[in-house]
Amino acid sequence: MKILSISLDPTIAFLSILAILIILVGLFLKRLKQPYIIGYILVGALLGKDGLGFIEDTATINHLGEIGIILLLFFIGMEISLPEFIKQWKVAAVGTFLQVGASVLILLGIGFFFDWQFKRSIIIGFIIALSSSAVIIKLLADKNLVNTRIGKNVLSILLMQDIIIVPLLIITSLLGGKEEPLGNLLLMLVGGIVIIIVLMYIYQKKNIVLPFSKNIENDHELQVFLAIFFCFGGALISSFFGLSAALGAFVGGLLMHASKATKWIYDTLDSFRVLFVALFFVSVGLQLDFDFVYQNAAAISAVIFSVYVTNHLINSLILRIFSSPWREAVLGGAFLAQIGELSFLLGFSAFNLGIIEDYTYKFMISLISLTLIISPFWITLTERLIAFQRIEKIKRFKKTVEKNIAE
Repeated sequence: MKILSISLDPTIAFLSILAILIILVGLFLKRLKQPYIIGYILVGALLGKDGLGFIEDTATINHLGEIGIILLLFFIGMEISLPEFIKQWKVAAVGTFLQVGASVLILLGIGFFFDWQFKRSIIIGFIIALSSSAVIIKLLADKNLVNTRIGKNVLSILLMQDIIIVPLLIITSLLGGKEEPLGNLLLMLVGGIVIIIVLMYIYQKKNIVLPFSKNIENDHELQVFLAIFFCFGGALISSFFGLSAALGAFVGGLLMHASKATKWIYDTLDSFRVLFVALFFVSVGLQLDFDFVYQNAAAISAVIFSVYVTNHLINSLILRIFSSPWREAVLGGAFLAQIGELSFLLGFSAFNLGIIEDYTYKFMISLISLTLIISPFWITLTERLIAFQRIEKIKRFKKTVEKNIAE
């Protein structure tokens, strides 16, 4: 005889446990003055099939995480003035190509030493060259650096990396022996032209009047759907042309900035942004295989250190070349030192094409996930070293002044 029979909805149970864990881990990280991003990734790793095994089907979480990236880029677009951003084009274009070129050359040298296949070295070079828009944009926003010179320089490089992912994916397909259909290439080309035309329109108009803006000025419900239309409508159009959905959302955000409608959009969509961005980082943590990381701890640690030092150095030199003071260049290099979420896409494509094998793919997943976790600590360490150097410089200056006065 049954006394009590309870059936719990797995989705409700998952969201409840996820919220509790994020709150607990978040409070701990807040005491350490670290961003919540780390907590999201760790919670994902804990709940994943290689942790407690609470989540086995990660496809839904990954899709929700993609919505988070779209919302994040939309919000960043709303914070950027296009005329100011265009002033950074040299940093964006030259800096990105130098970063990718240097990374590929370094990996070709390493591959030659270890007798790797040429195409394998090229792909791994692409993978380590791309930084994380999601992590860096969040950290820049948390530190109120988005509209500073260093923030603008770093953002310009990140957005160029989002654009360059398209040719990198095409090169990956060609290296794997898969020819991209001519129609797809033409569609991407048309999409790129459409985005350029929209950007030129925003740049020339500077102030844009949205349709129905006066009608919905005090109508919160319709404002929600208009904001969603510009965010996901831009993402949909960009996806149709075979380009990054996040890139389309970013252009939608630029339109919002030009229309001066950002205040009510923040009020309308900010809660959604927080939730879905958190789910993106949870999805990153879900891909971590603890057993694999443990068995290859020494190799993974060595590569992580090498990647950070190399990426930090290359990006610092690039920013310094474009007239950033050394302190800003070194800090900007720290922001760009990790491997980004777009590298997951490159790695997955290379794995499906047989360019990299199962071991290399798992190694890449572990590498990217761990660099995302380490990134905030690396940036904090760099900030403290810069501050320490500045204090020492001030002390030396005071001693020199006191010595001159004494003489």
